[in-house]
Amino acid sequence: MKDFKHMENLDDNKKEYQDEPIAKKRIGGLTQGKYFLAGMIVLTIVVSSVFGSFFGFVAGVGSNSFFSKISDKLFHVSSNNQSNVQVSREKIVEEDSAVIDVVNNASPAVVSIVISKDVPKVQDFFSNPFDFPNFFDPFGGGSGSSGSTTTPQSQNDPGSNQGAAQKETIGGGSGFLITSDGMIVTNKHVVSDTSADYTVITSDDQEHPAKVLAIDPTNDIAIIKIDGNDYPTLSFGDSDSLKIGQTVIAIGNSLGEFSNTVSKGIISGLKRNLTAGGGIGSSDTENLSNIVQTDAAINPGNSGGPLLDINGQVIGVNVAMAQGAQNIGFALPSKQIEKVVEEVKTTGKISVPYIGIRYIPVDTALQKQISLPYSYGALVVRGDAITDFAVIPGSPADKAGIVENDVILEINGTKIDKENSLSDLISKYKKGDTISLKIWHKGQEESLNVTLEERAQ
Repeated sequence: MKDFKHMENLDDNKKEYQDEPIAKKRIGGLTQGKYFLAGMIVLTIVVSSVFGSFFGFVAGVGSNSFFSKISDKLFHVSSNNQSNVQVSREKIVEEDSAVIDVVNNASPAVVSIVISKDVPKVQDFFSNPFDFPNFFDPFGGGSGSSGSTTTPQSQNDPGSNQGAAQKETIGGGSGFLITSDGMIVTNKHVVSDTSADYTVITSDDQEHPAKVLAIDPTNDIAIIKIDGNDYPTLSFGDSDSLKIGQTVIAIGNSLGEFSNTVSKGIISGLKRNLTAGGGIGSSDTENLSNIVQTDAAINPGNSGGPLLDINGQVIGVNVAMAQGAQNIGFALPSKQIEKVVEEVKTTGKISVPYIGIRYIPVDTALQKQISLPYSYGALVVRGDAITDFAVIPGSPADKAGIVENDVILEINGTKIDKENSLSDLISKYKKGDTISLKIWHKGQEESLNVTLEERAQ
């Protein structure tokens, strides 16, 4: 219908156009006026065209500029957002790639340590006397860590072996290879049982009997050895340059069951001091100093495994975790380990220097309690037992003239305080080194020299 109406309008226009001469006739003799009118029409058209073009040009340029600015801003913001997202994704991918590379390169050198021991075999005559199905063991694994079952024997059975010993797995830990011929670093508490056997499982699932080469009597460090050659190894990084917040990666035999478990975190603290124990029911404790704290997951079984930086270097050896807390783990700094490793490589043993005293650290509380002139140092005191001498007879301290109630203030110019304990400062030296001590002796400061000797194992 619209098309039809449009055609009707065209017909009307034609009629108006045909009637125009009639109108001219009605104007009569105004022939000059028609030229004037025509000129005005032409002039109007020209002026309108000029001004229309000018303002159209200005409006066009202005609008183009206006919309161009808006569009630039919109697309620029969008482009920036896309660029930021892209950069963020690249950073994430880059970090993930770095961690993956560390794990791929380091894992072959990380080992699991299985601890086994001969234990008395105790038969259970009442566990299943009527041979009923074991409803409490639906998967058929039996009881005990080895997953085996025990079949009761009659007391009258002459073949009964009640009381005989049998080999059982009693624990597990971690370690890492440091030489291609099978030298491994682990924790002392992992291999401290002299009556136990130790088996190392490498990343290719091969089992190797291990022997303990050396145990550090003062630090939680041990070196063990397996036979073989061409093993992959890890190298040590600089734990002295660690920064709080930097990325670290822990690898180990978590829970003694999940070998080469990887966890990632950051350095949470440095130079921590703590007393570590063997867990519930254990009386073994030791004081650890200058420890690295991390929030990377450290679980039982991780002990002895490496704590790595983003370059894949060992900057710590996992040693303990805080009970009753989450993501608070600790590692021995690599500087402590590296020195021991080099000594074992060279001499085959760990030689620990000592001066031969018993002491307690001096702090503000102790200073006030016994009216000392110093709030730092090491007070030489005897132990609880009658044989716990303050100064061990014949020791370097005894030879130098140190006696009970002396306060050792400095070693080679370094104050003995919370940051620098006497044992830590001594451990920086080796047997045969002569060190200078500043002491408080009978109310006066004195200086004397002590030549370090090897501590008996």
